[in-house]
Amino acid sequence: MAIGAMIHTFTVQLADVDRGVYDELSLRVARHPSETDAYMLTRVLAYCLEYEEGIAFGEGISSTDEPAVIVRDLTGAITVWVEVGAPDAERLHYASKLAERTAVYTHRDPAKVLGAWAGKTIHRAEDIVLRSFDPGFIDDATAAIERRSAMSVSVTEGHLYLELNGANFSTAIHEVPARALD
Repeated sequence: MAIGAMIHTFTVQLADVDRGVYDELSLRVARHPSETDAYMLTRVLAYCLEYEEGIAFGEGISSTDEPAVIVRDLTGAITVWVEVGAPDAERLHYASKLAERTAVYTHRDPAKVLGAWAGKTIHRAEDIVLRSFDPGFIDDATAAIERRSAMSVSVTEGHLYLELNGANFSTAIHEVPARALD
């Protein structure tokens, strides 16, 4: 954990109907001093939306060796590499070679994120999915974050319903392949 990192605790009720995943999670999230609330919340949502056996948060925003969220199998091999924000094309190229599946969750304008990748070499770019949320969703939800947060994450038919410390939010989960602009 980075010096000066603030610890946030999230108690999550997860009901992902689309994937048939139902669980109660207790997450301790170290927020690096340079990490925004929007980035942290997107990272927590990515964890929930990718939740499966072997999932963990990566080493953090300052690590170049690991993504924000990572899934390993029982042998320790990386099966899923999940970036948050706007990773560069070179990082995605590396990730796609290393992991069976690569995904990106962004709290930014997806067109700008995709634009930064246009024309760049990205291994299996057609298999990398960029997921984003409706404009304003993340910004609105960050206002409800506390050091200890209770949240309910429900997903059905590609729509996310979030209850965060008594406040309710909803958004479509938008998905586009990394090669959408080619």
